[in-house]
Amino acid sequence: MESVDLQVLAAARRWAAERRRFALVTVARTWGSAPRPPGSWLAVRDDGLVEGSVSGGCIEDDLIARMREGRLGEAAPFKLVYGVTKDEATRFGLPCGGTLELVVEPAPEMALLEDLAQRLAQRRLALRQVDLACGSVTLSDARRGDALHWDGERLATVHGPQWRLFIVGAGQISRYLAPMAQALGYDITVCDPREEYGPGWDVPGTRLVTAMPDDALAAMEPDERCAVVALTHDPKLDDMVLLEALRSPAFYVGAVGSRLNNARRRERLAQYFDFTSEDLARLHGPVGLPIGSHTPPEIAVAIVAEMTAVRNGVDFARWKEAVASHFGACDTLTGEAVM
Repeated sequence: MESVDLQVLAAARRWAAERRRFALVTVARTWGSAPRPPGSWLAVRDDGLVEGSVSGGCIEDDLIARMREGRLGEAAPFKLVYGVTKDEATRFGLPCGGTLELVVEPAPEMALLEDLAQRLAQRRLALRQVDLACGSVTLSDARRGDALHWDGERLATVHGPQWRLFIVGAGQISRYLAPMAQALGYDITVCDPREEYGPGWDVPGTRLVTAMPDDALAAMEPDERCAVVALTHDPKLDDMVLLEALRSPAFYVGAVGSRLNNARRRERLAQYFDFTSEDLARLHGPVGLPIGSHTPPEIAVAIVAEMTAVRNGVDFARWKEAVASHFGACDTLTGEAVM
């Protein structure tokens, strides 16, 4: 789940435990430009307190007004549509004629909210189904390949565990990368066994481990919602974690270094560890989008941008190679000369 949706779930569970009345709202379908994608969540309490977002604007205000006035129903889920007409789209601030179709659950069941939270904590993929025809909400294990589905009466949403980022190296780049990734919903683990770096790590909300990176990553059991970024420039550390990461389902694997150093790294991995060209194609090195980055914060921006592109299914491979060639013999991210 996205970090915003995890916050919505946490708020909903808290309000349910406090026996407060609230509604859970899900974006089921969008047409035209829409600020939030299908599957996004919002929870609105009886006093108008809101967690999450479905539009980032006037639709939230309308939902708050409906909730305060008791116009969001009592029990059975139902759908709401905003932006059908041009006047309505203008009224609710929807850009470019956008339209939102929402599914509203006026009285979410606490047991199901707790069940979902437990599944996510166990890193299980969950399928949540809302049937407007019979007013039921069910939760079950999802299968790989399951996706959001809405046919006007039944809404199925897939909820995955929190995204994770495993960073090798507690240096300057990591100090910027970690909080940027946290803002995007990642749970951060930083691994650095070097005595010179680990003791000084103090980025809030992250965990530091001092085991060897390959052992620490294996213990974390990376899955399809995990990214691995090696930032030490030390082959003894970076290469070993890449061996583990490239054999895992991790959706993103990156390593810092010049284009020449990364080419040599690929040669080592192929020659000594029998990685195929398909395996090595998963390695993003030099790590990050080639935006001319040189300083640690610029490099961190480039890394989170590429991670986001890969996570969203955007293929930047050809563009990245073309831009990198334009910059010539220097690594566009670290400024290392290719020698």
